[in-house]
Amino acid sequence: MSDRGYRRPRPLSPLREHLRDTFWSAPTMGFVCVFVLWLAASAVDEEIVAVLQREEAYDELGSLIAFVQDAKTIVTTISSAMMTFIGVVFSISLVAVQMASGQLTPRVVRIFVRSRISKLTLTVFLATFLFSLLVLTSYESEADPRRVVSVPLLQSMLTLVLVGLSLLLFVVYVSATLRLLQVGPVVDKIARDSFRVLGRMPRGPGGPEGLGPETGRVVHEGRAGVLRDVNTARLVRAARRQDVVLRLIPRIGDFVVPGTPVLAVHGGAVPPRSRLRYGVSVGVERTLHQDLAFGLRQLSDIALRALSTSVNDPTTAVQCLDRSIQFLAALVHLPLGTVHHRDRSGRVRLVQEGPGWEDLVDLAFEEIRWCVAGSPQVSRRLLAGLDDLLLLAPEERKQPLVRHRALLVQAVERAVPVAADREFALLPDRQGIG
Repeated sequence: MSDRGYRRPRPLSPLREHLRDTFWSAPTMGFVCVFVLWLAASAVDEEIVAVLQREEAYDELGSLIAFVQDAKTIVTTISSAMMTFIGVVFSISLVAVQMASGQLTPRVVRIFVRSRISKLTLTVFLATFLFSLLVLTSYESEADPRRVVSVPLLQSMLTLVLVGLSLLLFVVYVSATLRLLQVGPVVDKIARDSFRVLGRMPRGPGGPEGLGPETGRVVHEGRAGVLRDVNTARLVRAARRQDVVLRLIPRIGDFVVPGTPVLAVHGGAVPPRSRLRYGVSVGVERTLHQDLAFGLRQLSDIALRALSTSVNDPTTAVQCLDRSIQFLAALVHLPLGTVHHRDRSGRVRLVQEGPGWEDLVDLAFEEIRWCVAGSPQVSRRLLAGLDDLLLLAPEERKQPLVRHRALLVQAVERAVPVAADREFALLPDRQGIG
């Protein structure tokens, strides 16, 4: 197997991806940062007052006090209005996300949750609200320049800067949310995420043969759920210390229950449980972190919903087929299937089963093919895509494509009684009906 071009996974990679699937991590970090910023700004404001008092510049200090008192009205208004603004904005956003999930697929909610601009906007909005509250605590009733301790000049200016940043992000956020309601940007985002997964994954032929006899198994002891990802670095390190080879039994995306074998051990004793802890992650739904097939699954779901009689939107199905064909074209010459993860010395320590070429082709086309008999736009696009992939595919990978093309032709011939209509529906067209 060749791992050229494979970037070794970072130790914190699974943790970073899991935090991206949450909506609380960014605001929490924002609260910490804004509190530190407030402490620093308070110290600077106190130092400014101390310097002016030492130099007996009471007139200048009195002018600053008057300016800050005027700014207090603005800060108070910001503090009282910000939470209302946040509530209105995100209530509208949740309605938009609900509409998108109903129109496309519920899995598009994940795009909103992982959106950097959504998290940044919420973080800045909440940070502005919290910072304005903290600034209000810094105002003093004392107006005598000789006795005042703190004049929140810098704090007031920073509050105005945060408000300006909030308004700018609001415009960008609305634009990004509107794009979530459009089919093109959504399927493009799914495709780009899928290519990102492909770039992170090692690739190469191989299988469990040559690993030696199986000497033990490790069963899943956590909650039931979908196998989301594998902490490759942790498992490779555990196998190296025990001088064994671990083989992941389920695939990424499989549903596992307590007692399900998840790791097979070859060549020695089972590593201590403490070393294997957090080696695999189970959640309530699949993610795109390490799941090569999940992007195609989402595209198929959107296409199937578009082809349902309640929606009847073949153009959306064609857009999904465009991206599925693009992804398969990128995979057509790449080694798929079993993946070998190696330690620093180059020895195989973790063997992981992945989807093969036929699995991915079936996922992209099988369910859609069952629904296209009454939609010539989709059948024409699917035929054109299969023909394009047949031109690109090496000989050993053409059989699944030939099979799907033949089955598609048979389905259309059975469903369409008029010869002219059959001829039209079976004419390859990259635009469906150009």
